[in-house]
Amino acid sequence: VQLQASGGGLVQAGDSLRLSCAVSGRTSSRYFMGWFRQAPGKEREFVASISRSGSSTYYADSVKGRFTISRDNAKSTVYLQMNSLKTEDTALYYCAASLMERTPRGPRDYDYWGQGTLVTVSS
Repeated sequence: VQLQASGGGLVQAGDSLRLSCAVSGRTSSRYFMGWFRQAPGKEREFVASISRSGSSTYYADSVKGRFTISRDNAKSTVYLQMNSLKTEDTALYYCAASLMERTPRGPRDYDYWGQGTLVTVSS
């Protein structure tokens, strides 16, 4: 399976962006999907994840209430709507896919990764 993340860019604090992750090679509904991010000099951190059907979503405390993860399995695409962006949201954002039966708990539980899309939030 291949993951292609897109939608990053340079925005000002308070703006919005929507990231997309196109899944190809296999039916996207097979995978629990997640978004992670990595800022310069920091470790990769969990941002949000969504179950195969889209009925369950999970968020890091730092983005709860501002970011929304969703998926359209018919389009094999997962989205991350980011509102009220802050400078601390600046990072390279990755989408990832997991085959685990249970809810993935961290990066090691994900089997496939996209190349990342850069989000830069200026003050």
